[in-house]
Amino acid sequence: MPLLLIFTSILCLCLRSATGLGEIIYAINAGGPAHTDIYGVQYEKDPLQGRVGTASDYGKQLVMIGRVNPKDEILYQTERYHHSTFGYDIPANKDGDYVLVLKFSEVYFSAPNMKVFDVVLNGDHTIVADLDIFDKVGRGVAHDEYIPYSIKNGKLYYNEEESDIRGGKIKVEFIKGYRDNPKINALYVMRGTIDEVPKLPPLVWHENEAEEQREEVEEANTKSRKASGPKQPDPYSMDESSVLIPVFITIGAFVPLLFCLCKL
Repeated sequence: MPLLLIFTSILCLCLRSATGLGEIIYAINAGGPAHTDIYGVQYEKDPLQGRVGTASDYGKQLVMIGRVNPKDEILYQTERYHHSTFGYDIPANKDGDYVLVLKFSEVYFSAPNMKVFDVVLNGDHTIVADLDIFDKVGRGVAHDEYIPYSIKNGKLYYNEEESDIRGGKIKVEFIKGYRDNPKINALYVMRGTIDEVPKLPPLVWHENEAEEQREEVEEANTKSRKASGPKQPDPYSMDESSVLIPVFITIGAFVPLLFCLCKL
């Protein structure tokens, strides 16, 4: 029993260290209801409900969402998409370091290059380019993007680039491209550093699957490889007797001819 208490205490401390040092200033469950996740992040009901785009819970048809605790699958089962560019306004009236966490899951398409789009912050910074969720993790698997930025004296800084903040808000936008519609499953903004953000577990099974697929392709290529013709004999592997055979045949044919000439 004491060992169990120690383990529980350590686990609680780990969870607090992941999120307790950062202040959650904005969190929404896109296309879905309010939800509090296992780390204590409180997601509000989607503020765009009935205003912009389409809310969908199509992901609930899947048996499970990979890489995420079952209690938080709702964050990846619901989504908001739009046939045009859309976005959310994030409070930005206090200096400091921040991390924007974007949560995605492909719940509809079963192939890459079907849904591809960009994500832009504050109108000037492309924070995610050519996002193809299926290509990254497959279907029905959670995928998070972690975007660190900072605010100082009314300006936003991202990757050593700056932009002006207007009206105390910055907008994260999902840009309409040529391959289907942009979407988002959930997002939150934390005041703090990226080290304080809880991360999804590694996609170990995906890497193994890719390795197995590569080996299968190589094996198939090896089996399908055919020789271009019959194997040629090595001229240097022939013994001396086989080389002299043509000489003996020539001499044998010349002796009778010589005998006939002598009689003439």
